[in-house]
Amino acid sequence: MARHDCDPDGVRLPIRIDSTSNGEFLPPALTRSQQLTNELAHRAADENSKRLGLGRRAFLVSSAGAAASLAACNTANPDAGGRYAVPAEAGLDNALASSILTGDEFIFDVQTHCVDPSGAWRVGQEGEIWNAVLTQAFGQYAKCGESGYDCYSAQTLAKEVFLDSDTDAAVVSALWGSQASNPTPTDYAAEAREIIESIGGSDARCLIHGGLLPNDPGDLDAMQEKVETYGVDAWKMYPQWGPDGTGYFLDSSDHAARAFEKARELGVTTIAVHKGVPLYGLEYEYSSPRDMGPAAAQNPDLTFLVYHSGWEPGKAEGAYNPEQPEGADRLIKSRLDAGLKPNEGNLYAELGSVWRYHMGRPDEAAHLMGKLLKYFGEDRIMWGTDSIWFGSPQDQIQAFRAFEISEEYQERYGYPALTAEAKRKIFGLNGARVYGLDPAEFARTDSLEELRADNRLEANPSFATYGPQNRRDFLSLWSEHRGRPG
Repeated sequence: MARHDCDPDGVRLPIRIDSTSNGEFLPPALTRSQQLTNELAHRAADENSKRLGLGRRAFLVSSAGAAASLAACNTANPDAGGRYAVPAEAGLDNALASSILTGDEFIFDVQTHCVDPSGAWRVGQEGEIWNAVLTQAFGQYAKCGESGYDCYSAQTLAKEVFLDSDTDAAVVSALWGSQASNPTPTDYAAEAREIIESIGGSDARCLIHGGLLPNDPGDLDAMQEKVETYGVDAWKMYPQWGPDGTGYFLDSSDHAARAFEKARELGVTTIAVHKGVPLYGLEYEYSSPRDMGPAAAQNPDLTFLVYHSGWEPGKAEGAYNPEQPEGADRLIKSRLDAGLKPNEGNLYAELGSVWRYHMGRPDEAAHLMGKLLKYFGEDRIMWGTDSIWFGSPQDQIQAFRAFEISEEYQERYGYPALTAEAKRKIFGLNGARVYGLDPAEFARTDSLEELRADNRLEANPSFATYGPQNRRDFLSLWSEHRGRPG
């Protein structure tokens, strides 16, 4: 691949603050400060590349290019409670920028996705619906390669996540939908694990979820095969989903109780649960995380990972409000009402999509991370990115490394500081503890790091995002295809 051929003119910024969604929620309109961030970042790319004698694309691929984008966000949000610890001069000093944006943390992404490009999910009536969902999710990038979906394959996931980012280990998570129509069936997740491990030199670099949809007939019976044949490491539940469009709550449903008992029987007791980010066209109430605290208290021998942290797109994150809880506040209230203390218990908050959405909203990001640190604790927050839906997660990693909660917000709201040690725990140590990984086995001297070093010599990140860009694009295919995937 020729150097920089993904975006030879340098049109795309390395820190992507845009209106894209993961296909599960309406694309948000950019705020004025986000528009200003991008305007300032593009201006810096023009000016700084000339001052450094570089082409625009070469500048944007460098650490200085990412630093200039983050510095632009600071300038556009002067009164925010959060900021990026990136001085403006880092946009002209690649060594300084690298010292800030490069790290040696163990990074374990507990939420990544890919789809089987040649799977049976593409055909028939349910296949027609899934094709509509993925087309709306990825817009102009939806069709690619011979199968039409090669861009979202395990091979692409391996490149975008493991070569074009600092991710050391990841979980290939399951999607919703019946066994007959799932774009990521367990056998393909296992194939993805083999593909990723073949480049990484470690038996544990990729883990997989088994889909657990107990309201789908036959799904509980399939759990044993997923463990014994494919070696799933945890389960992924979508309580909002149902074959008839009706979901369930985890603290009061026979579906959930039977699933939990089967998980115990099979010895796989970590359960990731999609909460918040309501699935369009399904009953909204079942997306609420109000059941997560009670479910965790009722099942202390199970470990629950709340994907998306209960966040509701379109609801601004502010100081915790237990009287009218919205977004992540609903999950925090559920946790507190269940009597779970910070850094204790079997309930974790996960950052997939939610950090990516808020990293261009630094005031909301300060509240989001401050609340999670205060009420969950730095030992109960997990790193996830929802890649490959957003392309490479490297910009999410760089932004999180540099993000700080202001001293003012720490004093006013009682938020803990987002320290380097807290970031290490969130980036990977917490996930490693839950999944039984030893970070020492991932020392960056293996074959993956050699591949990354070669990749950096001819760095060619796409900087592409694939989601729908506006409400019209999102709604058109949902309306046409009844809006119920799977």
